[in-house]
Amino acid sequence: MFTGIIESVCRVVSASRQSGGMRLEIDLGQIVKSGESVAVNGVCLTVSNLKGNSAQFDVSGETMTKTTIGNLKTGSSVNIERAMSANDRFGGHFVQGHIDAIGKIKKIERQGDFWRFVFEGPKDILDYIIAKGSIAIDGVSLTIADVEKDNFSAAIIPATFENTIFKNYRLGDSVNIETDIICRIVKKQIEKILPDKSNLTIDKLKEMGF
Repeated sequence: MFTGIIESVCRVVSASRQSGGMRLEIDLGQIVKSGESVAVNGVCLTVSNLKGNSAQFDVSGETMTKTTIGNLKTGSSVNIERAMSANDRFGGHFVQGHIDAIGKIKKIERQGDFWRFVFEGPKDILDYIIAKGSIAIDGVSLTIADVEKDNFSAAIIPATFENTIFKNYRLGDSVNIETDIICRIVKKQIEKILPDKSNLTIDKLKEMGF
């Protein structure tokens, strides 16, 4: 379990394709041990080996297909968060490290000392995205500002911009999206209790303020 509060931005030492997957090596300093879970751009990976200050991760083909991890190259910067311990302060929201979809950056606007980012995502995840709710973009816990037909936006504070890879983003870049697990659970349970032939639908519940 993670919180979406990034601990550091680290550099990819190497990213080599292997049969059925990828071997990823990241310079993490000395902050992890072998076997620990680490969120790399929001993707939960297990440290398979340590080599000096570098942690090695074995990435499956499925992870490469369903996330942006496969796009990483030597020298890439990545958001890093270690799995939280039971006695940690909980600063963001519940982040599992399980990516729901790959989205794209549609717009970047400077607003004084702040930034407004607009993200485009596939339709099947938009039902889990609500204004003022939480979302993780490349592992960063954000509050959703607005939701439109095929996109949503978030305001980025200066500290988040400077201390994550948000400062490196360009229009059209791909990002990992993880929706709020609480929203997913609530939607699933509502779908279960709705009668098959009822006029009460998810869209109707939204209109009613649920």
